Amino acid sequence: MLLALAIIPQIILVRLLSNHPEFVERYYSNGIYEWLAKLFRFVLGWLPFSFGDFVYTFTLIYGLRWLYKNRKRLRKDTKHWFIDVAAALSFFYFAFHLFWGMNYHRLPLHKNLGLQHDYNTEQLLKVTENLIKKSNDLHIGLVDNDSLPVLVPYTKAEIFDKIPDGYKALKATFPNLDYSPVSIKKSLFSYPLTYMGFSGYLNPLTNEAHVDGLVPIYKYPTTAAHEIAHQLGYAAENEANFIGFLASISHHDDYIKYTGYTFGLRFCLNEVYRRNEALYEVLIKTVNPGILKNYEEIRIFWEAHQNPAEPFFKMFYGGYLKANKQSKGMESYSYVVALLVNYLNGKTL
Repeated sequence: MLLALAIIPQIILVRLLSNHPEFVERYYSNGIYEWLAKLFRFVLGWLPFSFGDFVYTFTLIYGLRWLYKNRKRLRKDTKHWFIDVAAALSFFYFAFHLFWGMNYHRLPLHKNLGLQHDYNTEQLLKVTENLIKKSNDLHIGLVDNDSLPVLVPYTKAEIFDKIPDGYKALKATFPNLDYSPVSIKKSLFSYPLTYMGFSGYLNPLTNEAHVDGLVPIYKYPTTAAHEIAHQLGYAAENEANFIGFLASISHHDDYIKYTGYTFGLRFCLNEVYRRNEALYEVLIKTVNPGILKNYEEIRIFWEAHQNPAEPFFKMFYGGYLKANKQSKGMESYSYVVALLVNYLNGKTL
């Protein structure tokens, strides 16, 4: 009974702390969480499989078994049935927020970096043009033909080994991005994950980062970098995209750099299209056709796995994001453009 009731003060405490992001930033994100995350990665990172996926599987099976065994009890002893359910929810609510979830309430990244939160179309166009030039240069250096897509010559396991080097390169500028020990793995649920429309996720209870094992290799580096950003405590999707972008373009390997620059470029091009279709049509003609073929590869992959259930999964996840201070839901991923423009504006790529 006490455990079930404990969810009420927990919700109140989380709500109170959400109004004090500086406190959460200092004492949780840069304090308690850093130690907990490193501990989990040290204990579980060496495992060649996802321990968290087994936890999910066991929890699902046990939960379904419990519901089946207690289906009659719901009618005969409704009060205690709900107490048991509330106790379980209270436990997971506590574990979620202690092990990772409070990061949703930390100081926004743009404030930490001293960046503006908004930007104008002129700034967007300038950054997009610079990203096009850099992406085109990297592309032609890798394939020597502007009409061919880049084929990343690494296995997915090799990409997992390489991606942390991008974070090492960022440590001098961003000490909080120290990624050690490593814990990134291929999801055991890659098939259902693909049909749900997601390319990766972080297990908030075990701090293991996961990448969908079915997505094209071109998508792998930036997805892995994105999930590592979540591991480092950046819960907001736009912030994880931005940090994943920085880690990718800071890498010493040009293939990883290419996936990073074209990742950021795609978001900027989409925003230009949203603001002014005519300007978009002008810009897209300056992008190497081979880059567009890499984009096409990803689009075809996701279209091939579309199904009637996908919108419901994304609607559910969108609701989860909105409940955790990302008011635009699934659109939060695209808010990376504000960070990209304000960070890259005036910089030489």
